[in-house]
Amino acid sequence: MKDLGLVVVGAGGRMGQTLIRVIAAMDGVRLAGAVERQGSSDLGRDAGEIAGSGKLGVALTDDLDTALAGADGIIDFTTPEATSAFAARAAAGGLIHIIGTTGCNEDVERAISQAAEKARIVKSGNMSLGVNLLSVLVEDAARALEAADWDIEVLEMHHRHKVDAPSGTALLLAEAAARGRAIDLAEKSVRVRDGHTGARPLGTIGFATLRGGSVVGEHAVLLAGEGETIELTHKASDRAIFARGAIKAALWASRQQPGLYSMLDVLGLASHN
Repeated sequence: MKDLGLVVVGAGGRMGQTLIRVIAAMDGVRLAGAVERQGSSDLGRDAGEIAGSGKLGVALTDDLDTALAGADGIIDFTTPEATSAFAARAAAGGLIHIIGTTGCNEDVERAISQAAEKARIVKSGNMSLGVNLLSVLVEDAARALEAADWDIEVLEMHHRHKVDAPSGTALLLAEAAARGRAIDLAEKSVRVRDGHTGARPLGTIGFATLRGGSVVGEHAVLLAGEGETIELTHKASDRAIFARGAIKAALWASRQQPGLYSMLDVLGLASHN
């Protein structure tokens, strides 16, 4: 069986370089293309050399058509606008599209859903095994602990360069809690507290967002009751965990029919989604 050919978009960035290194080291996959924005000083350079993996014979390009020639899929941790365009291209070619992009609005989500009629798309706010297992635990805990007695808060911290808040992972975990409580997160979430806020509304899910330094990602779900608190936590110290999860998702998607999937599908935990 031939190796799965993957195109990394945003290849010159921190996550793009991590993906290139992991693809170069993993069996069953190969780097088929590396795409970077127009005007990047890295265009024309070998992707492996930029990522620190040695020459791979794949040059960074701003021409997506060239990169996709002979490729099987796209690995995408970019921006919502770019992701929408990549999803359309994946649909046109019947490709795999692995989406780790966060901060997508309703229009982008709708475009992704439409593309999934022809493409095999796996989209997740976090591609790591640990976070997705954590989401299952959060859902079960929220279901078991009554809202009248237990409050839920989601705390997250990321590096100073992150542009969206709450993080995709924080939203993923809060959605899991909302499923456990059988509530609509959009109606029950509290994103900002400032000034004289009054008592905490019963049954809501709160968010606290921290930014600073080079933190890869730290998340905690706090379930606070009378006289006791349960804390479910995940800390990421290496972006490679997200890259490995994304590539695992691509290999899994190569065996599926067109559709929109999550990492819970990939891990066989879809009954919790």
